[in-house]
Amino acid sequence: MTNIVLTTLNARFIHTAFGLRYLYANLGELQAVTELLEFGIKDRPVDIAEALLRRQAKIIGFGVYIWNVAEISRIAAILKQVAPELILVLGGPEVSHPPDLPEVAGIADYVITGNAEISFRRLCGQLLAGERPEQKIISAETVALAELASPYPYYTDVDLRQRIIYVEASRGCPFKCEFCLSALDTTAKPFALDRFLRQMAVLYERGARSFKFIDRTFNLKIDSSIAILEFFLERMCDDLYLHFEVIPDNLPDRLKQAISRFPPGVLQFEVGVQSFDPAVQQRISRKQDNEKTMANLSWLRQHSHTHIHADLIAGLPGDTLEGFGRSFDKLIALNPQEIQVGILKRLRGAPINRHSREYQLCYDPEPPYSVLSTRDISFMDMQRLNRFGRFWDLIGNSGRFAASLPVILDDQPFARFLQFSDTLYSLAGSTWQIGLKRLFELTYRSLTEYLSVPFAQAEQVLYQDYLRSGEKGRPDFLGRAGESVVKRGVANKRQRQGLVS
Repeated sequence: MTNIVLTTLNARFIHTAFGLRYLYANLGELQAVTELLEFGIKDRPVDIAEALLRRQAKIIGFGVYIWNVAEISRIAAILKQVAPELILVLGGPEVSHPPDLPEVAGIADYVITGNAEISFRRLCGQLLAGERPEQKIISAETVALAELASPYPYYTDVDLRQRIIYVEASRGCPFKCEFCLSALDTTAKPFALDRFLRQMAVLYERGARSFKFIDRTFNLKIDSSIAILEFFLERMCDDLYLHFEVIPDNLPDRLKQAISRFPPGVLQFEVGVQSFDPAVQQRISRKQDNEKTMANLSWLRQHSHTHIHADLIAGLPGDTLEGFGRSFDKLIALNPQEIQVGILKRLRGAPINRHSREYQLCYDPEPPYSVLSTRDISFMDMQRLNRFGRFWDLIGNSGRFAASLPVILDDQPFARFLQFSDTLYSLAGSTWQIGLKRLFELTYRSLTEYLSVPFAQAEQVLYQDYLRSGEKGRPDFLGRAGESVVKRGVANKRQRQGLVS
């Protein structure tokens, strides 16, 4: 018999609902009457509602996030229409900051704010006993991390084989960057390291090889960071993958030594640079030593095999198009493998919302609530930056344009790629559903007609990238320079095979 269903919508199948597993792990005797169901945001709300109703549960708990709040709103509305007796309980970041709540909170019966592992169990016990608390919004009670049951046993074998396994060695963040909800934390609290590593050992023995740490500050306590890295170094294998979010200006020599021992393809660091502008950093309460950040990123690229995913945010209060461009140019010079060009989003409860009036931060009313314009960046320019980020993913981050990208960027990376992005959009009329072969053709036109790159040079670098892409057929842009590339490639291949002297 199922009395309780825990559910959410993941952005992709490869993702797993870590928060739901924490709730399930801490349900105690109620586990026996609880089922955990995960869906994707591309599933139809009416189909999800049907699947949930088939369980004939009394309580449905939803994990609500910025990426699924719209879909959950539709599902909740359907459920209340056809089964008004169902008790809907919401939790998660998107509903944790009253009175700033989405419309779905009005549909639900109860909302639990904060880390709800213990409070959700208590509420369900009351509801199943026939007691209905009068208070709709319930503040989750604080509990010591040592008292929480582990979520890791509730990753299935399918999860371990096919999906990302989320883990956390610590919870919270001591920093106060105002664009982030972690700014509301008082500090970072570590889980007991010995217990955590034992749990990781069990996951590893069960076959887990992809570990994504959700710690906001993995390298805050260096001794713990090194111990975790040493744990995985002792278990090195060909398919191991580790993702950490790191503080960019805290990389002491002891940590560098551990990092340098990892082979290629294992470590990925998510590095939140966000901005190199000291005035913007100060305005949003971000403490970051820019010189150390640049030195550390440079060291990682030159002396380790770490894959660097670096983040920049466009639309921060007081930042300008030109100012964002300067941050981008500095980051490009450090040569990270990926640059995530993000647009500021209005997270409910985030302290950055205090700047909205002074800096005229206008946000999209629909999730993910991206900033549409600011006092210093117009709506039109913000649209250009949105397209810049999309085309940067296709061209800069994809790795498919390794030979062409330096030609696109030349000595003015931001200015030239912004012009390149504008041109691509004017030619394609969209940033989506552009086939790879067409993308090559449009890139060739952008390079030669708008960035004044010589035809022969554009053909040569693009054809090198085209060959590596695996795309079939002869590209339309291929002219004499491309023919030379082909001939040289054939000659080199024949020489390697010993067919010519």
